[in-house]
Amino acid sequence: MKILVTGGSGYIGSVTTELLCNDGHEVTVFDNLERGHREAVDPRARLIVGDLRSPDGIRDAMQSVKPDAVVHFAAYALVGESMQEPHLYFENNVGGGLNLLDAMQRTGVKKIIFSSTCATYGEPDVVPMTEVLPQRPTNPYGESKLMLETVLRWAQERSGIQPVFLRYFNACGATEKYGEDHEPETHLIPNVLKVALGQTPAVSVFGDDYPTPDGTCIRDYIHIVDLARAHILALEKDVTGAFNLGTGTGFSVQEVIATCRAVTGHEIPVKISPRRPGDPPRLVAGADKARAELGWQPQFADLRTIVQHAWNWHQAHPHGYGTK
Repeated sequence: MKILVTGGSGYIGSVTTELLCNDGHEVTVFDNLERGHREAVDPRARLIVGDLRSPDGIRDAMQSVKPDAVVHFAAYALVGESMQEPHLYFENNVGGGLNLLDAMQRTGVKKIIFSSTCATYGEPDVVPMTEVLPQRPTNPYGESKLMLETVLRWAQERSGIQPVFLRYFNACGATEKYGEDHEPETHLIPNVLKVALGQTPAVSVFGDDYPTPDGTCIRDYIHIVDLARAHILALEKDVTGAFNLGTGTGFSVQEVIATCRAVTGHEIPVKISPRRPGDPPRLVAGADKARAELGWQPQFADLRTIVQHAWNWHQAHPHGYGTK
């Protein structure tokens, strides 16, 4: 297939592009490189530098590529920043998504795989979290993703767009070529590994008094390759609608740090900091629907394997991609 990947220079987009190229698809990446890295775009893919906030730019790209489907990653994704500057998230994530949808409709492209998030649920009533839970975002980031889901649902009803919403939990790990390099870095595993690399003195643990076995938050960590593979399955299957992507197993912050100590051989000092507002004690995916309808099965559910793959990449790229 011919696939247009928006945000293909980012963490999940880069790995999905790599796997699509491995499978023989013809991939074009559309990305403004604002928060990603040119070096993270697989050289087998064509790169169009452009911004979804420019309607003409994405229209021209869509007309040039005429893809069979779109995989849409391009978005701002920092919860804290979204609380401070919500307008940025609605302008970029929702406004850019509207421009993308308009370009698809003008070109006759129907299928879109949308990188959504478990943040659309907010604080869950029950865990594991299934797709039937009410969606009550607690931050503008999650709200912006839910708003675009709503737009795409209406486009499905009124004009035949075929959307798939993949709601991720905690993406982590790496391939040999591509890994996690954000500025600022907010994810736990790369921040723990920065301590092992000697780049920071200690890792901050935000709260150790939660109602969990060791007092720290529990999250569902899913390998980036498993996430990427779910996008490809969603492209290949005749499906629409929402799918949660997680392993169904939760690990606490302390368990993640202990695993990083075992993998790296570093003591990794810990600094206990106050809780962050809005951090639920436990977020774990119920992903039975993805298994049943997509035929998706995580290959790297073991936390030690996930950390080892991330450690391998960070050792080979101690300063990430080295460019902004």
